[in-house]
Amino acid sequence: MTTGTRAVSRRFRRIPVATAGVAAGSIPPASLASGRGKLRLALLCAVAFLALAAVSVVNIALPSIRRDLHMPVQNVQWILSGYLLTFGGFMLLGGRSADLFGRRRVLLAGTTLFAVSSFAAGLAQSSGALIGARFAQGLGAALMLPAALSILTTTFEDGTDRRKALGAWGAVVGLASVGPLLGGLLVQGPGWRWVFFVFPPICVPVLGATVWLIGGERHRAGFAQFDLPGAALATAGVLLLIVGLVQAPEAGWGSTRTVGELAAAFVLLTAFALNEQRSKNPLLPLSIFRVKGLAAADITPLIGFAGFIAAFFFLTLYMQNVLGYSPVKSGLAFLPAAIGVGVVARISPRLIGRLGTRPLLLAGSLTAAGGIYWLSRIPVNGSYLTDLLPGMVIMSFGLGAQSVAATIAANAGVPADKAGLAAALLNASQQVGGALGLAIFSAIATSRTSHLLAINTAMPEALTSGFQTALLAASTFLLVAAVIATRTTNTKGEPRSSGDNENASAEAAARLQPEGKGPEEASIRLATIPRRLRGRPR
Repeated sequence: MTTGTRAVSRRFRRIPVATAGVAAGSIPPASLASGRGKLRLALLCAVAFLALAAVSVVNIALPSIRRDLHMPVQNVQWILSGYLLTFGGFMLLGGRSADLFGRRRVLLAGTTLFAVSSFAAGLAQSSGALIGARFAQGLGAALMLPAALSILTTTFEDGTDRRKALGAWGAVVGLASVGPLLGGLLVQGPGWRWVFFVFPPICVPVLGATVWLIGGERHRAGFAQFDLPGAALATAGVLLLIVGLVQAPEAGWGSTRTVGELAAAFVLLTAFALNEQRSKNPLLPLSIFRVKGLAAADITPLIGFAGFIAAFFFLTLYMQNVLGYSPVKSGLAFLPAAIGVGVVARISPRLIGRLGTRPLLLAGSLTAAGGIYWLSRIPVNGSYLTDLLPGMVIMSFGLGAQSVAATIAANAGVPADKAGLAAALLNASQQVGGALGLAIFSAIATSRTSHLLAINTAMPEALTSGFQTALLAASTFLLVAAVIATRTTNTKGEPRSSGDNENASAEAAARLQPEGKGPEEASIRLATIPRRLRGRPR
């Protein structure tokens, strides 16, 4: 045996076949050239729309829910915040569970919980029952969303298919802004309960399609490999952080309660980081942040979504409370923004294939900042065509570009066995960013409005001024996101890291052994494997 052949043979023995490329028993790859591949992509995007629309659809119904259930004003925010709390708080746990226990299993479990809790929310006769159902609904979304995204990133391997698939996913993130229209139609039609009842009939075919289109994994890790202390610390820390942020505007940023909650969250998350350094099987392997540009790719949408979510929130309040729009009219007002997101999301994968993700992240953030700045100048007697529509369309272009580019950048170069974790980090950053934005900008708007009301300013003027100040602050967040975007890797949607490529070549060579071929012939046949799949020699 030659020296070169022995080196190849040693290299194959060093890498277990079960960890190579796509793990043993994992979901098989798909291609968008096939009908089945297109159906799988449509299914995964439908899962994303369900999880994200559960925020925007319900938003429009809040005034009706408050009246019918006689809810105190301070409790109304928990219909929205309760969902965001468990959605963001359990995201990391959901993503890592998908990696360890099977992505299809976790997707099915999360979708089932989402459907049942949605039905329970529609039946709720009290504020407590409704908010409890929303907590459970958020938990279901935290399980199904990272599982769906990790299935997408690990099954569409071709560079072009991968960009298109991730581009479609990013488009859904923006297209969820059509939720207010759907919510308005439901509220003024069958009633507010249908903003919850609408989800179970969609979840049933999603569950059936998941079983049909996504193969089950034969291999799964045992609970011995699950980092229970890390899961408890991470979930408690993130939950407490979101609670502190959500309640800060009401309790006061300098209050003992807020400071205590945020300090406790910091302590828990610090303990989590220390635990991950020592754990043999960490929930969040810190090595994932060695992927170049990954941290910046997650922080950019965190800061960006703080501005986006706040903008949609305050525009809804402005249209209904100042301009007197009905829920349906408010929903229709957002339709051009949804179309704008869809148009930009469709062309973004092509641009990324030529320019990379960084230019689109930068341009998208700056464009969105300009659109929200335009909206920060809304007057009391504003006109939709001149004061709202231009800014909303400009913002939607930026949202579409940033969503697609961030989705691709935050998954580029991530090993297949950590795809669920990468998906969870991206989605958690967006949800925590949304909670952060609502907390900060609500405090800004409330402070400005309260000051003006104290000096006998009319309510419409006071509200509008508060919204203007909050939107101006939101536009600055998008500028910060643009700065952070410059630190991301300029990827064009490469399907795998070099480590994965090396594992793929090992798997390919290992398949030759059962045919009775010796290492020498295996090394000869290795020459037929494309160079891009061989990885770098160790």
